[in-house]
Amino acid sequence: MPAEPLLEVRDLRKTYAIAGTLLHRAEGDPAARSTGIVGVDGVSFSLAAGETLGIVGESGCGKTTLARMLLRLIEPDAGEMRFCGEDWRSARGAALRALRRRIQRVFQDPIASLNARMRVSSIVGEPLAIHEPRLSRADRNARAAQMLAAVGLGAEALDRFPHEFSGGQRQRIGIARALILRPELVVADEPVSALDVSVGAQILDLLDRLRRELSLTLILISHSLPVVAQLATRVAVMQAGKFVESGAADQVLRAPQHPYTQALIAAVPEIPA
Repeated sequence: MPAEPLLEVRDLRKTYAIAGTLLHRAEGDPAARSTGIVGVDGVSFSLAAGETLGIVGESGCGKTTLARMLLRLIEPDAGEMRFCGEDWRSARGAALRALRRRIQRVFQDPIASLNARMRVSSIVGEPLAIHEPRLSRADRNARAAQMLAAVGLGAEALDRFPHEFSGGQRQRIGIARALILRPELVVADEPVSALDVSVGAQILDLLDRLRRELSLTLILISHSLPVVAQLATRVAVMQAGKFVESGAADQVLRAPQHPYTQALIAAVPEIPA
């Protein structure tokens, strides 16, 4: 009997109201779909533990809207989301809090995502302060130091501020913060788009190593096919709010079936093997 998916998404939809349509924001109102801007339009997929799903598409196709719904940062208009068999979309209160610590995010901008007024010890330890409030400051700092070591930074980083680090180091701090609660699922939304190519490649290698060492499941969102090809075991190609093609990474990247996927691949000099 096949294992239950870690994450299961069915017919997820999100429409943004435009001027004059605010009265149609109500969930399920068909007028919202006809007069609003469709961000995500009927996306469905399942994700097994240990997989890396790459979601790729041009800017404005709905990738970030989808990521924000998966993280419960915004609410979908319709559809289902189940995490480890539990109703993730409808979770509230203590149930939402318990599930939220198991799903974490790596942000796109390693500068804006870190509070410039906080020391690294507080930034990385903040999730522990929220979810494990009885943990002492010393224990939080010890765990923060362990996680910083895992991402390639020394314990001396704890007392420093974000502006004292390079962009790649800041992204490592952000990854340490995302992983300190030992989540099962990490959503990385354009995690290397703000970095130069060589530093971005190092961050992707780091994510792949941590995925293996910590038994993570990863959703990697990017506009770049080479970035997705470097890590993904499965690929979903998104256009105008829909998945137009999905499957094993080799299948989608080497023998694309949809014209949009073919056009994306044709625009790239070379896809990494």
